[in-house]
Amino acid sequence: MLKPPRPHWLTAGGCVFVHDPDRPAALEPVFWRPEVFPGTVIVAPAPQGYDARKPLALAGLAPLIPDRRDGLEHHNILADPDGDHYLWRPDGGSGRCLAVVLPLDDTADLRFEAIGRFLRRLRGRPGGPRPTGLQLTPMRRARLVQLLHALDYRLAGCGPRAIAAALVDKDAASLPAIEWKSSAARRKANRLIRDAQALMNGGYRKLLRGD
Repeated sequence: MLKPPRPHWLTAGGCVFVHDPDRPAALEPVFWRPEVFPGTVIVAPAPQGYDARKPLALAGLAPLIPDRRDGLEHHNILADPDGDHYLWRPDGGSGRCLAVVLPLDDTADLRFEAIGRFLRRLRGRPGGPRPTGLQLTPMRRARLVQLLHALDYRLAGCGPRAIAAALVDKDAASLPAIEWKSSAARRKANRLIRDAQALMNGGYRKLLRGD
């Protein structure tokens, strides 16, 4: 597979990053607010006056990534082999009994499943798989990888024909102009470019919502 030319950001107006850009992104924890990702469970104090008989506590859960704090807000990730649990505590630590909040929006079903997984894990049982709507099938995953490759090529200045030759059909590079114009490889390359750019321009958020 062809490799797109590597841009030289630091010599072309680049800037210093908070995190090392050469460090793999997968090694850094990522926190999503619940309005963006319905898999994030909202944990808040129970209403005033509620007296729990046997309150469940987050203390002692392991492995629990330490708080990522933003003002009073606390973010945690509870590791799980079947899929990590993402927690958002909007008012930070509290001595009161905890509750989970289920916003009644168009992703309420996904949120309900995520809450169920978290409660099972909180009780010391396997959380189980992530909600089906938040899982990527092997076919969808392969398509997304292809779109990311197409985006890399496009941002590096490659045109549809070069992208088609790299990702669709290697013979596309040698097609006569008249054949290329009406070829399936050209149509596929243009779709890849269109979908990849849409993904970059905010479409990735649909993946987080199970769309």
